[in-house]
Amino acid sequence: MCYDLTIIGAGPAGLTAGIYARTRDMKTLILDASKVGGQLLSLYPEKGIHNYPGFETIQARKLSDKLYAQAESLECDIHEGEKVETIENGDECYIIKTNVAEYTTKSVIIAIGMGMFKPKKMGAIGEDELEGKGLEYVLPPKAEIVGKKVVMFGGGNSAIDMALVAATVTDTTLVHRKDVFRADETTVKTLEKSRVKTEMSATLVSVNGTDCVESVTIKRGEETIDIPADLVVINIGISANLGDLDTWGIELTKSGLVKVDFDMKTNRPGIFACGDVVDYEGKYKQIITACGEAATACNSAYKFVKKPYWA
Repeated sequence: MCYDLTIIGAGPAGLTAGIYARTRDMKTLILDASKVGGQLLSLYPEKGIHNYPGFETIQARKLSDKLYAQAESLECDIHEGEKVETIENGDECYIIKTNVAEYTTKSVIIAIGMGMFKPKKMGAIGEDELEGKGLEYVLPPKAEIVGKKVVMFGGGNSAIDMALVAATVTDTTLVHRKDVFRADETTVKTLEKSRVKTEMSATLVSVNGTDCVESVTIKRGEETIDIPADLVVINIGISANLGDLDTWGIELTKSGLVKVDFDMKTNRPGIFACGDVVDYEGKYKQIITACGEAATACNSAYKFVKKPYWA
């Protein structure tokens, strides 16, 4: 069978593209090298999303589940654990080869986010040694942190939101290297009214402990401070892994992301892209932006495959 559309990536952008494709009755395959959900599940599953239209607040995990359920209900074929290795030209269809199987498709949407990303590390003493022993890069479920002393590092929306979640069940301190947060103003105001303790203009010197985390040492100016901790969570961003784009023959911008035109076309006919993997002037990385780009990419794929009279 030759699919009308194959979507690479099953985060919000990929799932939204699948939803729109099925409303156009396109035979749709969604492939993800890891699991459905993208950054929503991999980075901040417990985080509350406050700016997704239609929900005053929704947990990242639940938003992912809703998108997944909708795509599945519309009969998208969704395969987890399949890494796309090559996208080759065929006679009438592209040939997609993964680590598991081979598929043919008339069009492709690349929605891989930051690829097989990894959380950024701070390079502090004890960080590598205590990873998984009380040092994490994703906040564990609330039930697992009750009663623990939590120290978090970061200054963006995700770090603050996770600190707010932790503070509902346990003692929480948030450390940021700057004197102001870079998060949305309303998020910062919520933090200021919360139980979260903040340490500003401070850097991490070391994570301390033998078999598990016992404390952290931070430095502010010439002052050194030890903070007792049972759990350390570092949330300072991610390192992208987008090497596959070169293998797939996709033209990139200077920043190493996919170059697209206004309708999400790439340099290869019939291959489109959307979400965090895409770059253009004025790009604003938000879930809603990724979903909007996905709708545009899907419409472009539909016109490429079906060639409707109005296109």
